Amino acid sequence: MAANAGMVAGSRDGVVTIRHDGDGAAAKQLKNENEQICQICGDTLGLAATGDVFVACNECAFPVCRPCYEYERKEGNQCCPQCKTRYKRHKGSPRVPGDDEEEGVDDLDNEFNYAQGNGKGPQWQLRGQGEDVDLSSSSRHEPHHRIPRLTSGQQISGDIPDASPDRHSIRSPTPSYVDPSIPVPVRIVDPSKDLNSYGVGSVDWKERVESWRVKQEKNMIQVTNKYPAEGKGDIEGTGSNGEDLQMADDARLPLSRIMPISANQINIYRVVIVLRLIILCLFFQYRITHPVRDAYGLWLVSVICEVWFALSWLLDQFPKWHPINRETYLDRLALRYDREGEPSQLAPIDVFVSTVDPLKEPPLITANTVLSILAVDYPVDKVSCYVSDDGSAMLSFESLSETAEFARKWVPFCKKHNIEPRAPEFYFAQKIDYLKDKIQPSFVKERRAMKREYEEFKVRINALVAKAQKIPEEGWTMADGTPWPGNNPRDHPGMIQVFLGHSGGLDTDGNELPRLVYVSREKRPGFQHHKKAGAMNALIRVSAVLTNGAYLLNVDCDHYFNSSKALREAMCFMMDPALGRKTCYVQFPQRFDGIDMHDRYANRNIVFFDINMKGLDGIQGPVYVGTGCCFNRQALYGYDPVLTEADLEPNIIIKSCCGGRKKKDKSYIDTKNCATKRTESSAPIFNMEDIEEGFEGYEDERSLLMSQKSLEKRFGQSPIFIASTFMTQGGIPPSTNPASLLKEAIHVISCGYEDKSEWGKEIGWIYGSVTEDILTGFKMHARGWMSIYCMPLRPCFKGSAPINLSDRLNQVLRWALGSVEILLSRHCPIWYGYNGRLKLLERLAYINTIVYPITSIPLIAYCVLPAICLLTNKFIIPEISNYAGMLFILLFASIFLTGILELQWSGVGIEDWWRNEQFWVIGGTSAHLFAVFQGLLKVLAGIDTNFTVTSKATDDEGDFSELYVFKWTSLIIPPTTVLVINLVGIVAGVSYAINSGYQSWGPLFGKLFFSVWVILHLYPFLKGLMGRQNRTPTIVIVWSILLASIFSLLWVKIDPFISPTQKAVSLGQCGVNC
Repeated sequence: MAANAGMVAGSRDGVVTIRHDGDGAAAKQLKNENEQICQICGDTLGLAATGDVFVACNECAFPVCRPCYEYERKEGNQCCPQCKTRYKRHKGSPRVPGDDEEEGVDDLDNEFNYAQGNGKGPQWQLRGQGEDVDLSSSSRHEPHHRIPRLTSGQQISGDIPDASPDRHSIRSPTPSYVDPSIPVPVRIVDPSKDLNSYGVGSVDWKERVESWRVKQEKNMIQVTNKYPAEGKGDIEGTGSNGEDLQMADDARLPLSRIMPISANQINIYRVVIVLRLIILCLFFQYRITHPVRDAYGLWLVSVICEVWFALSWLLDQFPKWHPINRETYLDRLALRYDREGEPSQLAPIDVFVSTVDPLKEPPLITANTVLSILAVDYPVDKVSCYVSDDGSAMLSFESLSETAEFARKWVPFCKKHNIEPRAPEFYFAQKIDYLKDKIQPSFVKERRAMKREYEEFKVRINALVAKAQKIPEEGWTMADGTPWPGNNPRDHPGMIQVFLGHSGGLDTDGNELPRLVYVSREKRPGFQHHKKAGAMNALIRVSAVLTNGAYLLNVDCDHYFNSSKALREAMCFMMDPALGRKTCYVQFPQRFDGIDMHDRYANRNIVFFDINMKGLDGIQGPVYVGTGCCFNRQALYGYDPVLTEADLEPNIIIKSCCGGRKKKDKSYIDTKNCATKRTESSAPIFNMEDIEEGFEGYEDERSLLMSQKSLEKRFGQSPIFIASTFMTQGGIPPSTNPASLLKEAIHVISCGYEDKSEWGKEIGWIYGSVTEDILTGFKMHARGWMSIYCMPLRPCFKGSAPINLSDRLNQVLRWALGSVEILLSRHCPIWYGYNGRLKLLERLAYINTIVYPITSIPLIAYCVLPAICLLTNKFIIPEISNYAGMLFILLFASIFLTGILELQWSGVGIEDWWRNEQFWVIGGTSAHLFAVFQGLLKVLAGIDTNFTVTSKATDDEGDFSELYVFKWTSLIIPPTTVLVINLVGIVAGVSYAINSGYQSWGPLFGKLFFSVWVILHLYPFLKGLMGRQNRTPTIVIVWSILLASIFSLLWVKIDPFISPTQKAVSLGQCGVNC
């Protein structure tokens, strides 16, 4: 499909080409996968010394070839990647530290006797160009009795080295015959000493590894095509040290690794959690058995609130039991899939950008996001960018057209000089030395010219924005005089425009640019369009028809690519043979620009992204947060993952919590079936094992999965789209006619396409909540998929966040409302998906994600209790004994210690932690409370609330001027009332103590402590009310005083927490003993 094709608009009834049409993209072939392969490097498993298929792990039989097994024992964590069981030493394998601790008979006598009877070396194989290469010692004409050596003769990297600094023992070379039955003399070696002192020869391991890494980065050779099938003399092209073969081995290594938190830190952290739980039990035992008789109501309310807080803490704390970090290897990814001089084998990716209102989401911000995508470090023919304009605004269309023109200059500049970030607004705004690491003399001149070009581009965009402020009465018209099809945003046809593509739209250097497509789905009155979730599902379908990338990555219009390596980071997990088949998405953390230094309203969400998400990554994976996420397209289609035998075990508590598995008999395990079994889903999902055989055999009765009618009922009535769902590796089905692609793309974004289909129910983004992200991720996890949290040193994505109080509260209100909607729906994690593969701790995390708004009710009650105690001179706790005092001290100590240890293993700062605690109270007393009632009204009474797009306005005035803007909203009334009541209570309590004498000051301090605790947590809110001039709006003062006065008068009149006897005494009523 040509990039210079005109806009195509229409619906399922017809298509109109506004300018001119073009051709479709070339189809791509489906690749079949081999089942008998190593799940780490993708090579064949090979044979063991006994002639059977090599099995590295005797516990789970996870398919790992011998070279990967030996590398994991020598350089890795010595554990099976699947079940985490420590690898046992097989016959013929060199000894590594820890082997002495294993149970069973030691194989010391046969440590170097690789194959009993024939004297050959290790018999694993390296996959060549359609051939297997024997890397045994016989291939180098070594005598059959000669033992492999490191110092005499040259080592080939495919062999297992017999001596290295991290091994316990080394054998010197012996020229004569060695009888295998005679024990081998062993010399103990100190790894810290130079091996030359032992007469072993010159061993410079670090230098050799560094040499291999340098060659990896240069990608100068093609290893797999060079090796002969038979071992006849020296291996061709390997060099004197076997460095080329080492590069081949490096290409077989895992693309990522897990870096567990230090055992010293995490074990202490877990001990404190358990101790805190025990202290909580003792605390509640004391609280329940010691009621306050003269303030029973206050005591009862406080205990109920504390019980709920404890449950909330459990839901939040235990999913953080096993936090992990991950590290990716981009050099290995390039060596395996993107060699220089060869066609790239990286998977195609479709990137989605969503926008609605260009007046709230400035086109300049969207343009920067699109430019950062087009300039990403990824093969241009593998990247397609789809921009969804759900507001059908001509301003968005024209801005994207200008962006496409500017990209022709910007993209080659970025790639030539390797700049970061590749969003021009943020690159030119950096206050750093931009000449660092720049060596080309033309850079300064070209940078100045590009900055001037960008400033002119900004002026053109600003002119379009100014023009769009006043809508003509006859509506907008395009440059060629054609009326804009989207003049009515609620009633317009679907629109598609390809701005850049593979057959046109070259940059200034004559190079190809990634595809850029504008999409605006059809909207008609009387249809439910499902807001952002519906727009994302439309993008899934139109991208499947036009390009069908195997993976999808979605970002909000204000989240630009801060790292050009972002797609490669995601592919390190998605294209990993072991992880990719069961990974539904890779989630990146959100990072933000333009936030004040102290982050007054916790916009960065550091605690969530750096603590909670790391904890979830150690269970089944992080939740989907709506942006900066790379999806497996097959997971969005509702397919099941490829799970191993360990994943298919019953979902018991121990399995869910600890990730462990019970040992099984070795004979029970079938290595062929371990990697191919799949789970049973909670919905009727296809079996992808049969689908992977290809679409061409679909008509065959034996491979028929379901009738055409059933397919259409599930995916909708589009044969081209249905055919694309079978292409697991991406690409367009071979039977597709390119001329019909645009017409079919218009059809799949028509407003009635999803009727009577599974879209939004089991397929794509799930409908039913304004926070469709949580619901979509939960459905995938319930099917057994896992997700991965990728957190590189350089943040891959950055965005903007609302920094003023009103916008921030409205944003939190929308999130909380979505959680309440899920809580009251059939997809609630409390009762949904128990026949799936959702782990227990992952379920607890999802439950915590949807029930947290309810915490606002006990939180407000608890925040008001201190003021009531001060006003009534009562307290929620009886006279404290030594035991009770110790319990309170231990409880507060455990709370602070838990927080300190979390900060230690996560690297979060104390200020970020405190801001998070403060905003938890601010949001809980305002937005969360409103969300609970709005959710109940929506679900029970059918009263819907309007979706408010969060403003992404830029800080043009500087000095964080937006931080001090005050916008009236009813959300600020409850926290303001809580503040006023507590301030009044403090004044009343202190006045009473002054009038009553010194004996009243002791009880007063406990009440003052809780009241001051509330005020300190609401202090950022108080500063937000004051604004830059430290003035609170009159309407806020009036509302707060009015509510506080009414509450106080009612309290004085009703006085509910005073017993009838006390009331009678206060009224002067006496009995016979008066």
